[in-house]
Amino acid sequence: MDADTGRVLFSDRAGTRSLIASTTKIMTAVVVLEHCDPDRTFQIPAEAVGIEGSSIYLKEGEELTIRQLLYGLMLSSGNDAAVALALACSDSVPEFVDLMNLKAAELELIHTHFENPSGLDGDRHYSTAEDLGKLTAYALRNEEFLKIVSTRSISFGGRCLQNHNKLLWNLDGCIGVKTGYTKAAGRILVSAAERNGRRLIAVTICDGNDWKDHNSLYDYGFGLYSDELSIHKGDAVAEITLLDGSKAQLLAGEEFQLSGLSEDRLIVTPLHPKVFFQPGEPGTYAGFGAVKIGDRKLAEITLLWGGEVHEGTYTENTVSPGLDLPESR
Repeated sequence: MDADTGRVLFSDRAGTRSLIASTTKIMTAVVVLEHCDPDRTFQIPAEAVGIEGSSIYLKEGEELTIRQLLYGLMLSSGNDAAVALALACSDSVPEFVDLMNLKAAELELIHTHFENPSGLDGDRHYSTAEDLGKLTAYALRNEEFLKIVSTRSISFGGRCLQNHNKLLWNLDGCIGVKTGYTKAAGRILVSAAERNGRRLIAVTICDGNDWKDHNSLYDYGFGLYSDELSIHKGDAVAEITLLDGSKAQLLAGEEFQLSGLSEDRLIVTPLHPKVFFQPGEPGTYAGFGAVKIGDRKLAEITLLWGGEVHEGTYTENTVSPGLDLPESR
């Protein structure tokens, strides 16, 4: 899956519901980061000690930050860290699970439901490869989440944790994300990688050869991006409406290049547009614009004034092929 556009580049039974083991913790981390201050200290309660399955061996009464517990959750897959984080963010684990399911509904993960924050097997605990890809694309937009899942090892509280995701060592451009395993679910792996400005996500479920398969999927996926998408300095990339209803042209103030598919389109949207009575002098600074493919912002570029747009004079022929020109929003 292309994390920038949501386009699925290859799939096989991607909509089949399955147990998802500890890849559940992607959602756990998302909910925690959106409800808790990572720097807040939390005293570990008895309810979070001695939890079934993988563990970072929390001790009752010890104090750790939310961020440290998140590292324990995502690097060592601590089920005890999952319970501790749930209790740090909510009055009870069931209440936290409600937040997980509300987030799933918000993200339109229609084939996903959670029973717990750790990924232990349950009759009503499931997702699909497609939903896990969508969730991961969303999660990676959070810089704190990205920093955590791309970390290879970390030490805190007398612990030295190493990330279970071997792809961080043997896959070019790997930036995370999460492994999972139970006897009933098999091996589950969600990963993400960046190359040449593109970010892709791979998900495999019940795959005993997942490390090799993810390498092959990325070689295939990144190999599809052979076309060069570009914005050149001086290209007309957007226009804004002036106070009198006329329009003014905005030009790119710098270069931008990205590999892409033939159907990809770069969109430049002016950021924080103000109301102007008239355009500035051509070539002078006019602000910043967000360069996007789909909904994801890839970069920011400076914008320059290009002058007033007259009826019938502003056309797509003034820009690089493949560039869309939306009006200011």
